[in-house]
Amino acid sequence: MSQTVTGFEVHDIRFPTSEQLDGSDAMNPDPDYSAAYVVLRTTDGAEGHGFCFTIGRGNEVTAAAIEALRPYVVGRPAPRTAADLAALYFELTHDSQLRWLGPEKGVMHMAAGAVVNAAWDLAAGYAGKPVWEFLAGMTPEELVSLVDFRYLSDALTPDEALAILRAARPGRDERAARLRERGYPAYTTSPGWLGYADSKLVGLAQQAVADGFEQIKLKVGGDLDDDVRRMKLAREAVGPDIRIAVDANQRWDVAEAVRWMAALAPYEPHWIEEPTSPDDILGHAAIRAGQPVKVATGEHVANRVVFKQLLQAGAVDFVQIDAARVAGVNENVAILLLAAKFGVPVCPHAGGVGLCELVQHLSMFDFVAVSGSWDDRVIEYVDHLHEHFADPVVIVSGRYSAPTAPGFSARMLPASIAEHSYPDGPVWQARRTTEEISS
Repeated sequence: MSQTVTGFEVHDIRFPTSEQLDGSDAMNPDPDYSAAYVVLRTTDGAEGHGFCFTIGRGNEVTAAAIEALRPYVVGRPAPRTAADLAALYFELTHDSQLRWLGPEKGVMHMAAGAVVNAAWDLAAGYAGKPVWEFLAGMTPEELVSLVDFRYLSDALTPDEALAILRAARPGRDERAARLRERGYPAYTTSPGWLGYADSKLVGLAQQAVADGFEQIKLKVGGDLDDDVRRMKLAREAVGPDIRIAVDANQRWDVAEAVRWMAALAPYEPHWIEEPTSPDDILGHAAIRAGQPVKVATGEHVANRVVFKQLLQAGAVDFVQIDAARVAGVNENVAILLLAAKFGVPVCPHAGGVGLCELVQHLSMFDFVAVSGSWDDRVIEYVDHLHEHFADPVVIVSGRYSAPTAPGFSARMLPASIAEHSYPDGPVWQARRTTEEISS
């Protein structure tokens, strides 16, 4: 007997991370990590959880956009198969009136991603598998059916995608076993937030190496002299063999990025992330050609079409997917296939509440069923807010352990939702009281 989606709950959840400057960077000095969070409920009591990540103000706008999708979900059969998940994704992203708000970009597209990801959490839960394993167990034909090839066929056709997936079928079981045994390589951004004092940066960098990480990341872009000093301190702290990536969070124009990275190059940055606007494909290509450091981008790339163009233009050395920026799992499958076609490694963004929990599944699926490789691939890790999730990530010796719980690891604890709901949760009531007293 098929079940039906009968419940659709949306929550505005915010964490006051700005108090300790966790998450601070050159463009976002005071983030409050937040989630516009959706729960799908069914007639048999099963649930699917998904969310969009924001950094505070405006989270209510994203929550309202998710709420606007209620009529597309409530009353439909609970998704269980690739066909069900493809049908929901295409309906949400092809609606003629919703598309006018993008098309396929911005808050409405992110809202569709939250709902799509919640549907994947629900379907994988019914299958009794984590999403990475649920995806990896699908046939190449089922996986291709998930993808919207409109606007992609000049770079990737369905037949080419099928060929990539069929070529990866041999060895799937062995790679899955290796993943369960060894975990997936990670790097940590936790030492590198721009608001941290030098002593905190050095101590956390050294701790990261002691914890088994072979790559860390620093935020840059506030002041060149400060960045040179911080990069020098980090390099001295971790030694010559640990990779140090740097992240400008879209801070620069092209010429400024080239000049800045030339100054940091003596300290051997592994990549420069988001050196300029995420929409500037040609700017990324010019930065890549104009200085010696490899270029990475993706956390703010709006859709698969922009990723396609970045790859066609030879503008990036690393593709950085985000599990909650584009329209969910389906669109990320398309981006993974594009990256495989162009031979560019995928190193996901995960700097935000719940993003580590989600994106680990996509990289692990990529390793098992798409690229078949984790060479030069790492998933970002930050050590904030995992305690709020029912199935938090597990890091062992600098590697993500493969999730075993069914679903997408997206389920937030009910107490965390209640305490951090904005504006009336106890955490925010207490903060307002403190602000009123201090003023």
